[in-house]
Amino acid sequence: MKVEKYILEELEKKGGLLFSVIDPMDYSSLENAIKTAKNTSDAGVDVVLIGGSTGVQGEMLDKVTQQIKEVVNVPVVLFPGNIGTVTRYADAVYFMSLLNSKNTYWITKAQMLAAPMVKQYKIEPLPVGYIVVEPGGTVGWVGEADVIPRNKPKIAGALALAAEYMGFRFILTDAGSNPTEGHIPLDMVKAVSSLVSVPYIVAGGIRKPEEAKAIIKAGADIIQVGTAFENGAGLEKMKQMVKAVREGAKQK
Repeated sequence: MKVEKYILEELEKKGGLLFSVIDPMDYSSLENAIKTAKNTSDAGVDVVLIGGSTGVQGEMLDKVTQQIKEVVNVPVVLFPGNIGTVTRYADAVYFMSLLNSKNTYWITKAQMLAAPMVKQYKIEPLPVGYIVVEPGGTVGWVGEADVIPRNKPKIAGALALAAEYMGFRFILTDAGSNPTEGHIPLDMVKAVSSLVSVPYIVAGGIRKPEEAKAIIKAGADIIQVGTAFENGAGLEKMKQMVKAVREGAKQK
């Protein structure tokens, strides 16, 4: 479990990590997606994720993963939208169960269909309990999620704790891509982090360094950022986000 070991060791050393998400479908060209991945790695992010809710698969996924691997110096992990978001060229994959889906396909069936391919490709599976929070965005709609209300932090905490008890080694709460409401409330971050002992990842709507810092201070271990690094975000902004995460970890 090389990648999991790396994440745990980096968490122990730094206190808080930043993962960048590259969804090739959100870029005008694969070249721009690859350039952004390189910039985030140069800025100090800890993992580069590749994936999205729709369309990221096949030859395009193979190509972008290979080329990103050539220009970054951190693990490249798949953030799958479905069973097609798998390529042998990645280091690892979020082997996720969308725990609050209304459709069992997203809880266990997709995982059953993908498992033999993950084994065949020798990609490291990272067991992730995935929880979608209001508004949920595209992932909430595609995954038929019974989204956790933003004003119900105890529900999110209880579901996260159940996920840990069921054996998931990472917990991820996600408000969806670029929600107008912003990232999940800090009291929800605190509710989840106070109950779980496995690494806790927060995603969705984190746009500014001060938001990243506040979320880490509230108890998150890892932050995922995608949209904030798109549309020509410069290296300096990325460095500021990394710095904010490290500062937040020191103030926990």
